[in-house]
Amino acid sequence: MNRFGVTVSTKSSGFTLVELLVVLAILALLAGLVGPKILGAFDGAKIKTARVQISELEKSLDVYKLDVGAYPTTEEGLQALVSKPSSVKNWNGPYTKEIPQDPWTRPYKYTYAGTGDVEIVSLGADGSPGGEGENADIKNSK
Repeated sequence: MNRFGVTVSTKSSGFTLVELLVVLAILALLAGLVGPKILGAFDGAKIKTARVQISELEKSLDVYKLDVGAYPTTEEGLQALVSKPSSVKNWNGPYTKEIPQDPWTRPYKYTYAGTGDVEIVSLGADGSPGGEGENADIKNSK
């Protein structure tokens, strides 16, 4: 008892070092199990984003073709959707506000052989042709 008549415990409350280490070990195990799944979901989101952007570019190219009569040449590229190429008549653009970069901050590859369909490609996470998973090329369906 202290001088005011109150019983005081000398035992301090709190966590021991062993208890803290056990909690940290459990958190580390959970992070090891859950972390890769969360990162995998981000990779899938980038692939889906690239597919959506490619689809939107295709739609803009289709409207361009309706106005001009043909798709932009490979040399004119996707930039023809934003600013009028000098050799084009009946351009009623811009057909999109800006040309996006792919989710890995690289430009989309655009080719038009003049025989019908266009090709829009993202080279995936590695930026190289081919690959699997997140490194795989993402192409339009045309």
